[in-house]
Formats: sequence, C-alpha cells, structure tokens
Amino acid sequence: MAKLSWLRRTLLGCAALTIIPTVPACTRRTDLPTAAEQKAIADTLKAMVVSAYDLSKPDPVASLMGLYPADRRVLSASGGRVSTTRPQLEEQIKAFWTYVGANMQQPKWEWMTMYVDVLSSDAAVLTSTYRVPHTTPAGRPHVVGGAWTAVFAKRGGRWVIIQEHLSDAPQP
Repeated sequence: MAKLSWLRRTLLGCAALTIIPTVPACTRRTDLPTAAEQKAIADTLKAMVVSAYDLSKPDPVASLMGLYPADRRVLSASGGRVSTTRPQLEEQIKAFWTYVGANMQQPKWEWMTMYVDVLSSDAAVLTSTYRVPHTTPAGRPHVVGGAWTAVFAKRGGRWVIIQEHLSDAPQP
C-alpha cells in the first residue's frame, strides 16, 4: 500500500509538472484585434500612406520620410537594391525625386486597391499597386507605376514602416 501511495504521488506530481507550464499557454492572449479594430487600423494606414504620397504637398521627400521611424533600422528593397538604414533610404528617395521626379510635370500619385492584413494590434502589412500619371518635359503624357508591400509596426504610439519592397511595373 505504501508503494502504491508513493507511485500515485509521483505520477500526480509528474502530471502537475506537465500541466502547469501549459496552462499559461492556453490562456495567453493572442493579441488579435476585433474586426472593428482591424478595420480602424487598416483605415489609419491607408490614410497615412495616401497623405504621405500626396504630390500636391511641398517637399515630397520629407512627407515620405515621415512614414519611417526616426531612430530604428528600416529595410527597403527597391530597384534591385536594399537599404538598411534611414539615411540610406532617404538618399534613395532624394535620388528618385532629383532624377525622376524633377522631370514629372503635374504628377498625381494614384493608389489602386490597397490590401491590409492586420497581424496584431501593433503590426500590419499593406500591399498595393500604384501609378503616377504625369507629363514629360517634352509635353507627352507618361505613367510610371509598380507594386509596394510595407510592414508597419506601432512604435511609441505611432505607426511606422519597418520593412518594404517596391517593384516597378513592366513598361509596355
């Protein structure tokens, strides 16, 4: 009888050690926002992006850089290159506006359908295609465009892009 009691206590102790660590995992919050919260996050990100890419505003470089964190790493893949720092990204954006944007007369950034996947209350991914119709310096109509995927994180109470990939649309 003493042997059975010892065995029973040992088995119960092992069972308790097995179950106790899994209880927090079963009750842990997954941090998935409600449908209404997901819609609000998606609407916020879409509005931020549309506002930043409003080419009627002065200083498009500053407007675009406002989407990125000021003090953390930013990964950006575009034009076959990857930048890993905010200064590198800013140089790439400046180069685009110096060599391409300067030749666009009356450009208007147009977003096609934007898809937003909310991953948690502080992470989301936005993917969209875009086009920028404009007039060339020779007076001809021209369009550039592509696709963009951006990973957003909420940092310090504000949504910022921490990683992105842009690809140019093929020219006709």
